[in-house]
Amino acid sequence: MASPSGADPAVVGPYLAAVLGDERWRSADVELIAAGMSNLTYVVTPDGGTPDDAVILRRPPTGAVLATAHDMAREHRVVSALGPTPVPVPRTLHLCTDPAVLGAPFYVMERVVGVHVVDQLPPGYADEPAQRRAIGDGLVDVLAELHAVDPAAVGLADFGRPEGFLARQVRRWTTQWEATRDRDRPALDALAARLAQTVPGSRRTGVVHGDYRLDNCLLDPDRPGGVRAVLDWEMSTLGDPLTDLGMLFVYWPQAGEEGAGALSQVTTLPGFPTRAEIAERYARRSGADLADLSWYVGFAYFKFAAIVAGIVARSAAGAMAGKDTSGYADRIDPCVERGRAALADGAI
Repeated sequence: MASPSGADPAVVGPYLAAVLGDERWRSADVELIAAGMSNLTYVVTPDGGTPDDAVILRRPPTGAVLATAHDMAREHRVVSALGPTPVPVPRTLHLCTDPAVLGAPFYVMERVVGVHVVDQLPPGYADEPAQRRAIGDGLVDVLAELHAVDPAAVGLADFGRPEGFLARQVRRWTTQWEATRDRDRPALDALAARLAQTVPGSRRTGVVHGDYRLDNCLLDPDRPGGVRAVLDWEMSTLGDPLTDLGMLFVYWPQAGEEGAGALSQVTTLPGFPTRAEIAERYARRSGADLADLSWYVGFAYFKFAAIVAGIVARSAAGAMAGKDTSGYADRIDPCVERGRAALADGAI
């Protein structure tokens, strides 16, 4: 079997044996997980071990050029800090900041066993509408728990710069779009300009996940609605929590819709709450004022379009480790239209 790109078992095994103080890791199997389009995630199992013995290794994409989006130390820090809070996260085990080991910094965490829903529910899981409603409610409740965390209380007071966060985010993703522009897209440029002109004043500050959605969570195998772990913290920072709610909506098509840019239609199944119902539950659980929610939804579609452009660019550069990105460029224009509709018509 060929070694997975970015994590040679001949290097990973002996390194883990040394830092974890366990010779079982001297020889290890490394498997690249197919899910995810940004940082690379591997399951590492000691030779002769079982899935229960495995750990997870996270590192930036090979050949990554946008280093700030792939900061392993920041991701390790936020996951470690949230460990004692009600937010479900894996337990971190080790951070390596020496790029000489694997060519980039990486970290290792426990492997959490849970249901990973991408494009369909597993057979026999959440077959009933009430169970699907529970999944939607559970995701909202965990998001509200995250946004209730006091950053200073968990050692994250300096994890970001909340002042001017929204305007800075618009600039950041506009810059990323310009850096990965595949062709002229005047409507995307116009959406960026409109967002910059209409930035609302932030009412709250908290830990922001940055890409919160169903397939970035592991669900309880025995209790639909329970969240075992929230994953993929690479975009986390301190800022306006409503950016997380807006991004969740990008990935939440409703019955009768084609989800613009969404990779999955799971949430169109009977029982899953609508986006309006999600907003109502989040407002009730968090106490947040959602008067400007449509701006956050517009920004989320813009951000998603910029992310897709980045994926397309990395794929063209051969930096996606064999992941299939065919058709991704076609997702950009529908996202731009959804973003425009949110700003112009208040659509969520």
